Amino acid sequence: MSEDKKKFETDLIRDLALLLDETNLSEIELEKDDFRIRVARQLHIDAPVTMAAPAAAPAPAAAAPAAAPAAPAADAGPHPGTISSPMVGTAYLAPEPGAKNYVEVGDKVSEGQTIMIIEAMKTMNHIPATKSGTVKQVLVEDAQPVEFGEPLIIVE
Repeated sequence: MSEDKKKFETDLIRDLALLLDETNLSEIELEKDDFRIRVARQLHIDAPVTMAAPAAAPAPAAAAPAAAPAAPAADAGPHPGTISSPMVGTAYLAPEPGAKNYVEVGDKVSEGQTIMIIEAMKTMNHIPATKSGTVKQVLVEDAQPVEFGEPLIIVE
């Protein structure tokens, strides 16, 4: 391998690594002709994440409803109405800060309607509903990083 090519590849890897940091992505893959490169990083969580949901859960009297808020996020994947993220990026529920969300729980959506935006590599990608129905759950928060295949919304 020539020194020029080695320097080019090293510089490209550094540029992609910087892009990962700037965009808060976990991996980037670039492919052109017979050249392919993938740069990925592991995200570490030092402490267990505690959600506000357990503090809000004591309001219902029954034990089953208290467990319900945590269960849908874990079980959302197999639900037939789950709309999953088609890419890695940052999910935005509204077209711009301070604007009304594209959809709310209880809204009727039609197939192809924009339900949110995912920003990936400084590009805003409109995410369409894959089916018509009523929004039963929004599983992500505004400006939340999402992974490929992560459940976003449940439509029934």
